[in-house]
Amino acid sequence: MAYLTACEKNKIRADRLKYNIEKQGISKVNVLVEDARNLSSYFSFDKILLDSPCSGSGTIYIPDDKLEKKFTNELVQRCVKTQTQLLKKAIELLKPHHEMLYSTCSILQEENENQVKKILETQKVELIPIEKSLFAEIPLLPTSIEGTICIAPTELYEGFFIAKCLKKE
Repeated sequence: MAYLTACEKNKIRADRLKYNIEKQGISKVNVLVEDARNLSSYFSFDKILLDSPCSGSGTIYIPDDKLEKKFTNELVQRCVKTQTQLLKKAIELLKPHHEMLYSTCSILQEENENQVKKILETQKVELIPIEKSLFAEIPLLPTSIEGTICIAPTELYEGFFIAKCLKKE
């Protein structure tokens, strides 16, 4: 049996998440209206899915006339800062020899591969390669880290990135 803890700092989004969980008949889920960066170090987790806030570059509709105002370098840099903090906290709370999946709906290297490279450099985690054959029918973008996946945005798919890591000792 699994117990899930979900963190969502936005109350409206947390309430929507609770509603969807209940609608699906799922029990044993605790939704915290909390910024995960502020979780107590008393928490520890067997597995973590860090679906990190990002620029959304993999979901952008190009003809959007407000794109230049919404999608800025400042947005990307703010996201990178948040992602770095969330990754640090996730590694802290992940039990040794357990896995974390890092994902964004971005296709930008600074939000994806660069973030993974930073955490690999800490020597606390190692990459678990994701088998590309699992995505044989899905268009992929090249990544600078073998074993990570970046889905290309198309008319059928939004773009996103995933990397799987194992916490060492």
